[in-house]
Amino acid sequence: MLYILDILGTFVFAVSGAFRAVKYELDILGVLVLSIATGVGGGIVRDVMIGYNPPAAFRDETYLLTCFAGGLIVFLAARKIAPRWDIVIALDALGLGVFAAIGAAKASLFGMGTIGIIMMAAITATGGGVIRDVLVREIPAVLKTDFYAMAAMIGGACLAVVKHFGYGEHTQMLCAAAATLTLRLLAMKFRISLPKVKSLTMSPSELTRQRKTVKEEQQKRTESGTQ
Repeated sequence: MLYILDILGTFVFAVSGAFRAVKYELDILGVLVLSIATGVGGGIVRDVMIGYNPPAAFRDETYLLTCFAGGLIVFLAARKIAPRWDIVIALDALGLGVFAAIGAAKASLFGMGTIGIIMMAAITATGGGVIRDVLVREIPAVLKTDFYAMAAMIGGACLAVVKHFGYGEHTQMLCAAAATLTLRLLAMKFRISLPKVKSLTMSPSELTRQRKTVKEEQQKRTESGTQ
């Protein structure tokens, strides 16, 4: 069952990557590249980081074929899929939960600590999207919008907590996936996002120069007042 959900998540992520290619009117190669990068990019980065070589995407070519299928379907039927984007987004949330759980479980299997587990959950779930955005020269969406990467990180933390209390691997992964999925759906429903930093009125160097100028003027007034 988990394997089927993993393949489904890969497919949905590949579809979302392919639609980014549609946005920029890329050719079929561009569509396939973005679909593959989004579908398996996070898992490949995770496996390389933990020393699992060759990565799972190359051990089981079903993942790559699934990405190809997602890209081709979007290339041929983007106009029919777009009006049903709400369904794609809901399935994307499911894929996020599954990917976060798999990433966290793999990190745990390789003996990583709590921080490592959380990081691998986030990288697995969002790494493909980051690669996709970089390829089209966008700021990665996980850094500026939505409660997305944080949901995956909390899911990874849940796995670490459940593991600490001695529960089995399946229970750990179920809790991680459920927590990530629930948080993501709630964030979508209530439009929850992380606080954003406010832009500065000037560059740091200009603000520093302004502060020094004001300070110098105050010193001059003080000196003139004492004379």
